[in-house]
Amino acid sequence: MVNPNVTEQTDLLKELQDIDLQINRTDFQKQKLESEQGGLDADVGRIQAMIDSLAADLEESQNDRQEITRSLTLEQDNISRAEQRLPGIKTQKEYVAVLKEIDTAKKMNKDLQDRLAERDRIIAELEEDRQGKETELAALNDQLEQRRSEIRQALAEAEESLGDKARQRTQIFDRLPASIRRRYQLLLDRRGGIAIVEARGGTCTGCHMHLPPQVFNNLFRAQEIHCCPHCNRMLFVLGEA
Repeated sequence: MVNPNVTEQTDLLKELQDIDLQINRTDFQKQKLESEQGGLDADVGRIQAMIDSLAADLEESQNDRQEITRSLTLEQDNISRAEQRLPGIKTQKEYVAVLKEIDTAKKMNKDLQDRLAERDRIIAELEEDRQGKETELAALNDQLEQRRSEIRQALAEAEESLGDKARQRTQIFDRLPASIRRRYQLLLDRRGGIAIVEARGGTCTGCHMHLPPQVFNNLFRAQEIHCCPHCNRMLFVLGEA
């Protein structure tokens, strides 16, 4: 392949720089969209985590309620059996002992009933909180669906654009001599994505430093690609004398 002359190389570099700037802008916009998408998902995830936590607390409270109910049934059975024994008791001592057993069981029964009522209150609150969060989540999903759709479309377009620009970049990049490619890529990486800039009025527009007169004048001869002695970026002029 015949290498392009200096003027052609400069035009290719300018075109390459423009494409790289477009790629950077598109990639930045893509990152913003992905960040926004992540934020939307985080809002949904936060509410879903609350729902999951409430569901776990509700399950634990329901299990506790079942255990309390079993204990209450057992104490009620104990009271019933003890009361059934009273008519057949022969001694005062045994009678007093059974009455004490019944009294203890009734106190336990009352405590269990109080615990059961408290557990029912907690379960009702948890159910209400969970239903409230589920309603909030459904409303949020409805609200965000339009924006999610817009982001998905924009991301697809950005991906397509990046693919097109990458192909264009490769075609231009491969037409440049290897040494120019290496220098361009190195500057692109080290100089914030700007490898070639205009020299205007004797000044580099990349770093805004004055150029030595000889360097500036040599740019018009187009015999080789010159670089700014301050920032090392490659330079071009737009027909300025």
